[in-house]
Amino acid sequence: MTKDKRLKLKAVEVANRLKEHYSSECALEYQGEPWKLLVLARLSAQCTDKRVNIVAVPLFEAFPTLEAMAESDITKLEEIVKPCGLYRMKAKEIKQSCQMLVEKFNCRVPDNMDDLLELPGIGRKIANLIIGDIYGKPAVVADTHCIRISGRLGFTESDEKSPVKVEMALKKYLPEEEQSDFCHRIVQFGREVCSSRSPKCDDCFMADLCKMKK
Repeated sequence: MTKDKRLKLKAVEVANRLKEHYSSECALEYQGEPWKLLVLARLSAQCTDKRVNIVAVPLFEAFPTLEAMAESDITKLEEIVKPCGLYRMKAKEIKQSCQMLVEKFNCRVPDNMDDLLELPGIGRKIANLIIGDIYGKPAVVADTHCIRISGRLGFTESDEKSPVKVEMALKKYLPEEEQSDFCHRIVQFGREVCSSRSPKCDDCFMADLCKMKK
């Protein structure tokens, strides 16, 4: 059996085990509105999803529509998002992105990588989140948990830190219909079991597949 075939079979097994333990629900509470997911995803950089969801309440009370966010007072916006850290940059890029959505994209969040990457502050991770969660297309969100665990499971080299390389590896091995949900589940697995500093290897349902246990 070739290496690629073996890793494709392994990826399916990992995806199936994750399904048994975790939901594929996005941790960010965006109320089903694509532009809100874009905003919350930008706020989540170097910030917990829990804190972002708390900030989301006053944020969307103050600016309930895409147009309102695009026209927001930057000082007020900064004050609301301050608990998420890097608040000046985040507020500026959120406002600019919303303006671009209104002016260039007719108030619609794009469904493709090229257009999404035009938006200020939006990288491949957020773009893939939108593509997968909103539009149901194949997409891999390579966050820190995904990067670390992909190495431990042997889908990439153990020391691989490039989000793009991890994304491409998982796209190669995972079935397209599994990619987006897999990434949500792997984050939960990374938080609860396969943490960076103290993984619970003895209680892990992936232990037989993990390079750390070989």
